[in-house]
Amino acid sequence: MSDVDFLVKLRDGATMIADACQERLEKLRPRSQTDTMADTEEIHWTTEIGGKGEYERSDDKDNPRHQALLKILSAHQGAVRSDNWFIWTFDDGVTIGRKRLG
Repeated sequence: MSDVDFLVKLRDGATMIADACQERLEKLRPRSQTDTMADTEEIHWTTEIGGKGEYERSDDKDNPRHQALLKILSAHQGAVRSDNWFIWTFDDGVTIGRKRLG
């Protein structure tokens, strides 16, 4: 086998590994994070200033969208990043915060 043949086979093998990794990452990525932001616009938010700057906060616990977002956050250890937002649950387990990224 020539050096060229070896390099071609090595490249093809690396491409197969990269493709397999990409497929696995797509399967592991939580699907609900992409859909989260469509739901958050129907939640009542108030602007607050915290230790790390401005963020929005919601105590809209009677809103079904708020409750659904709490379930999503609970499934992701209390925080997600989605559509240029960082969204988290406060320690009380009911209040949600969100801060625009970037």
